[in-house]
Amino acid sequence: MNTRDPILELIGVNKKYDGFELKPLDLSLERGYIMGFIGENGAGKTTTIKSVLNLVHLDGGRILVDGLDSVKDEIKVKEKIGFVFDDTHYYEHLKVDQMTEIIRRFYPRWDQALYKRYIKQFDLPERKEIKQLSSGMKMKYSLAVALSHHAELILLDEPTSGLDPVFRSELLEIFQELISTGERSIFFSSHITSDLDQVADYISLIHHGELIFTEDQETIRDRYHLIKGGIHQWNPLAAEACLGVRKNAMSFSGLTADVEMARKFIPGEVVIEPANLEEIMIHIARGEQHA
Repeated sequence: MNTRDPILELIGVNKKYDGFELKPLDLSLERGYIMGFIGENGAGKTTTIKSVLNLVHLDGGRILVDGLDSVKDEIKVKEKIGFVFDDTHYYEHLKVDQMTEIIRRFYPRWDQALYKRYIKQFDLPERKEIKQLSSGMKMKYSLAVALSHHAELILLDEPTSGLDPVFRSELLEIFQELISTGERSIFFSSHITSDLDQVADYISLIHHGELIFTEDQETIRDRYHLIKGGIHQWNPLAAEACLGVRKNAMSFSGLTADVEMARKFIPGEVVIEPANLEEIMIHIARGEQHA
């Protein structure tokens, strides 16, 4: 990242629940970038996003949006944020246009012309009741609302789930257009890692409430590799160089950020290849943990 001030800063953010803890988390995102946020279900992604919106009371740390404190300056902060959750929180009995009339009053910078543009682009029926919309249509409506008040930080929690591939592709193009001026940023939680492969500049991976890494895509491609071989070749000493290892009766696959060290302990011919985001997430979430 460059030296510009971040639009989003999480500083030692901590939240404890019965059976789960979001461990002290430090993370920042500058203007003009898309950050993908990945991890298994229950890893802490939604808790993190709701913390930014001050929807959960933190046990420690603070969050800044464009330098404003998310608690002390809550109203100003929320005016700067557009958000889309994986489930909607609208009055189901209202028609789309009726719901919009309620929502727009909360945003001083609401742009009705821009909203109408997105309604047309997303082919949304304004006279239908919310409950009559499909899950994909509800997501499109949430996006139209989030994009229509000139938000500077867009928070997305699984925005492409339930959407068909054609609209998902269109949506990813919209995201890239939104950040093209360098004035907005997107914080994008998704389990569809192929979407993040296409648009994310940075990836943050969280596991069991702990931030494992935040890296740019090029660094991830260069640093993280899978080393694969027959189960008879596996040496437990190699585990010290692996972030996660998956084994079955026939073979093993280890995720490593230090290929040379891992290779020292594994005899014979093995396959070494760059790991994609899905493979990284699976090995860390479901593999045997060592390093």
